Amino acid sequence: MPDRPAAPPALARKMGHYLTNALAVGIIRCALALPYETRLRFVGGLMQRVLGPAAGYRKRALDNLARICPDLPPARRRAIADGCLNNAGRTFIENYSAEDFPARMAGITPEGPGMAALEEAAARGQAVILVTGHFGNYEATRAALVARGYDIGGLYRDMKNPYFNAHYVKTMEAFGGPVFPQGRRGTAGFVRHLRDGGHLVLLFDQHVQFAPVLDFMGAPARTAVSAAELALRYDALLIPFYSIRQADGVSFRSVLEAPVPPSDPETMTQALNDSLSARVRAHPEQWFWVHRRWRPEE
Repeated sequence: MPDRPAAPPALARKMGHYLTNALAVGIIRCALALPYETRLRFVGGLMQRVLGPAAGYRKRALDNLARICPDLPPARRRAIADGCLNNAGRTFIENYSAEDFPARMAGITPEGPGMAALEEAAARGQAVILVTGHFGNYEATRAALVARGYDIGGLYRDMKNPYFNAHYVKTMEAFGGPVFPQGRRGTAGFVRHLRDGGHLVLLFDQHVQFAPVLDFMGAPARTAVSAAELALRYDALLIPFYSIRQADGVSFRSVLEAPVPPSDPETMTQALNDSLSARVRAHPEQWFWVHRRWRPEE
């Protein structure tokens, strides 16, 4: 028999996206049927032991750790990689727990000098850009602030899988506050939000092609300076914040650091890198080591 012709690349990609999303939806539905703390343990363990290694995430995390923390014993690097995947799995299902997670986070009392700065800015109608990385679960702080009456918008990057992206965006909308996609489609919305004195959450810790090369964790990394540029353009406070997962694996501390002083975009963004680096060193398991944060060109 003649060989069956291979599926066109576009069709194969579409089928792959469909099947991947079907697997994700199945896991989500099974997990949401479990009690809250059990579902976090289940998805965290599944990501740590099965999905993360199968997708190559554990190897990528170990490669990044070997590059940035070469003096750590291999056993410690493995433990950090495992903790990173577990935290990623817990974060994933937390963000799909549209009722349980916000209700629990409403009980958090945000702390740190940035909280007072946020309150003062809100009172005078000044815009605020809250900046963090893929650390802990940043949605914990957004949910806590929304529960206190703050209108905290979010900026997100569309995922490559359109089937998955359609329902993942809804999880961000469930926490309250408008959400805007990166790129032209969302620019007008979040700019208007800032001009009106709104508050916006931005994540800045992924590689961005052609962005300035700054220091992150002691190594050069291309880092977007857009958060600082927006803060300068719209006279917004730039406040680093962190949602730090606690030892029970379920609760969080929400810490808002002092606003970054206005200067120039690269200096301000380097301050954000330094802030995040300190948090990663203190809690390395809580940062998403699986990103391709450092590239060979750097």
